[in-house]
Amino acid sequence: MKNILLIGLGRFGRHIALQLNKLGHEVMAVDSNEERVNKILPIVTNAQIGDSTNTEFLKSLGIGNFDVCIVTIGGNFQNSLETTSLLKELGAKLVVSRAERDVQEKFLLRNGADEVIYPEKQVANWAAIRYTADHVRDYIEVDEAHAIFEVEVPEGWIGKTVGVLDIRRKYSINIMATKENGKINMAVSPDTVLTDNITLLVLGAYKELQKCFRI
Repeated sequence: MKNILLIGLGRFGRHIALQLNKLGHEVMAVDSNEERVNKILPIVTNAQIGDSTNTEFLKSLGIGNFDVCIVTIGGNFQNSLETTSLLKELGAKLVVSRAERDVQEKFLLRNGADEVIYPEKQVANWAAIRYTADHVRDYIEVDEAHAIFEVEVPEGWIGKTVGVLDIRRKYSINIMATKENGKINMAVSPDTVLTDNITLLVLGAYKELQKCFRI
């Protein structure tokens, strides 16, 4: 369990708060809008109305006590940037800030953000891959060059073992797990036989994944 400071309670911020609650984390939620704060109270540990660009207000929260500070302010990049910078100045251990455009990501990283989340871009990338490749079930971006794909077993692989296919040597792709009826099996060995009843969770570079699975 971690102590999380969540600043900005728009739609994206509320979704994060809900997931953090499900995971059992302690969440302090902050927004300048009283209505938003009142709505979030049932699913967070505590919530306060306040201006996150005010140094004294942030100091009163005890920034150094939080494991992660997440800034999800939308629609006012100046406030997001100032909040991010102040959090770092006040001793925040880890600051994760939301960007809505590429240029914002660069400014946030230069002004205190340890990491930047770009939900619109990330969802767009996911949708473009998920809905244009018939055999791709899901996809998780690891970094700019690598990803984890959930894919159907190619027809030519059915009935063969992982060892015989030798995918790691041929494509530098790792088969991490198999999935059947929603259950993941991490026990993949060279003797694992691939069938059309399962999907594969594979990790590799985008270029190799695209080549291997014809994406």
